[in-house]
Amino acid sequence: MNNSSKSRESNDFFWPSYVDLMTSLFVVMLVLFVYSFKLFKDREKELKEANGELRAKAVELEQIQRIRESLRRLEGRYFRYDATNERYELKLDVQFKAGRDEIQERDKAALLAAGRLLQKQLRSLSASSRAQNVRYLVIVEGMAARYLYDDARTRRDEQFAYQLSYRRALNLLNLWRQNGLNFSQDKSIELIIGGSGFYGTGRYPSVKGQEERNKRFLIQVIPKVGRMQRL
Repeated sequence: MNNSSKSRESNDFFWPSYVDLMTSLFVVMLVLFVYSFKLFKDREKELKEANGELRAKAVELEQIQRIRESLRRLEGRYFRYDATNERYELKLDVQFKAGRDEIQERDKAALLAAGRLLQKQLRSLSASSRAQNVRYLVIVEGMAARYLYDDARTRRDEQFAYQLSYRRALNLLNLWRQNGLNFSQDKSIELIIGGSGFYGTGRYPSVKGQEERNKRFLIQVIPKVGRMQRL
């Protein structure tokens, strides 16, 4: 076999192998490109979703801040803001007689005035924020005083204390209704009554001279922000 024949055979072997190698490399590069493109699109989708969530949260935060600013109109003679528990509550120091749930005559006028102010302000707020799906939760919570230095009696009468404190809250609701204050007529206002008995937050300290002041109820106002509209 002469040299020219050998050279021709080498070329015939080299070029098919070279083409196969280039084809394999092309396939590998194509697979890597498709895989990289998919990762890029997935990451792009994640970033868009994260950005949308951030914008929604920013809108919600802005709405909450506006609500808080508006609720400040409640502060004054009848309501105050409790920074510790982050809520608006009744400022009037209404108390009950021991073991009784009747609201005393001396407190009725102030409670009616507080109820009218509350309804007026909440209606004004709900009218301005109805498009943002904001509701207001009004909690009327009855409370009862513990028996100091008598834990056995406290435990024994816990059930009675829950019932008593609930009836105190119910009597306030009835007082309002009897005088034309019906919060249930406004769909943006949800009123809940309850009794915390010897427990609950916002109580006066359990010491002599302070525990007796827990024979009362709290009125809390809590804004509830629903699904927000995105910008």
